[in-house]
Amino acid sequence: MKSSLTFLSLLVLFSCDKKPNIVLDNPETKAVIEEVVNTSPEFLYGINLDSFSHSTQKIKWGQSFSDILSKNGVSNKDIYDASLLSRGVFNLKKIKKGNSYTLFFNNNSKKLTHFVYETSKYDFFICTLKPEISFKKVDKNISYVERQISGTIESSLYISFSKNNFPIDLVNLMVDVFAWQIDFFRITPGDNYNIVYTEEIIDGEVVGVNSIKAARFTHNKKPFFAFSYDQGLGNDFFDENGKSLRKTFLRSPLKFYRISSRYKKKRFHPVLKRYKDHLGTDYAAPTGTQIFSVADGKVTEARYTRNNGYYVKIRHNNIFSTQYLHMSKFAKGIKPGRVIKQGQVIGYVGSTGLATGPHVCFRFWRNGRQVDPYKQNDLPEGDPVIASHLEAFGYVKDKYFWKIEG
Repeated sequence: MKSSLTFLSLLVLFSCDKKPNIVLDNPETKAVIEEVVNTSPEFLYGINLDSFSHSTQKIKWGQSFSDILSKNGVSNKDIYDASLLSRGVFNLKKIKKGNSYTLFFNNNSKKLTHFVYETSKYDFFICTLKPEISFKKVDKNISYVERQISGTIESSLYISFSKNNFPIDLVNLMVDVFAWQIDFFRITPGDNYNIVYTEEIIDGEVVGVNSIKAARFTHNKKPFFAFSYDQGLGNDFFDENGKSLRKTFLRSPLKFYRISSRYKKKRFHPVLKRYKDHLGTDYAAPTGTQIFSVADGKVTEARYTRNNGYYVKIRHNNIFSTQYLHMSKFAKGIKPGRVIKQGQVIGYVGSTGLATGPHVCFRFWRNGRQVDPYKQNDLPEGDPVIASHLEAFGYVKDKYFWKIEG
């Protein structure tokens, strides 16, 4: 009977108190067990939020470090001292419009104590104003996790990725890897892929795709393989035999595009309303899209004409030249004589000159004659895996081949 009453008293205690004290009724001893609630402090940029309020905003046009501090009650002397301490840590003149900054205020005094600026997704600087002024740069905690995905195409590559909730960034990376092996505008239902890639994690949060480690794309039942390997010149992609997948020329001058008109003799011109040779390839893209040089070279022309609009022409060697028409504007510093690297931004998509909509007309010269770049099957290739690296490359290939071979 006594044990039943003890159980009933415990039941009442639990029912009436959200944070109960549990009393053990024992003839020999009496103990009280209190529920312990673990309230770990919350930190932001290493600052304990128990003692500070904070506000995160974006840098506005024309806004500076001194403007922000001055408007939040910091004296001119403290601003000057902080600016001196920033030297060698971060150039305050490089604060950019659109980047985030966070202000921390002491809960008691309500005074600004810390200014934190996101220099990039990988690091930030923190200016401490109270109790004494200091300035330091902090690198974020970055890690990488290997992932693998696979799928079969029913209609398009983008739809396949979207349907399976795969990272869309991977589409463009894979298209770049296989740019000269596969025409992705002609992929067919039943084509399939398998990709091993690394995911980038910053301060415990997934921020996107870092790189492709290995990939297989099967097109018309023929498999194409790619393996990432660095033989001292930076990461490049090679097939299963160590042959480079890269050409001396990029496949196209844009990363995001659709081909709206191919190289063709006697095309009906949409502006002139007559048949005329179209000796270029039109890549449609939104105005302002970056245009890249497809290979190393030197700018020979950068000007405006009535037909071409703003355009750039680049000489790559004694044999090859390329031209990019209808730009909205040139990239900074692009002018005749400028040496250009492959993949460098040279301008931005527009519709200047004889154009009905935003696109870049890409023209390819070989020995002084305009040709179709997609029919140049003998373009110089990148270097294969050299003999001294074949064993190491073989190890990397074998590590991933069984995962992606399908």
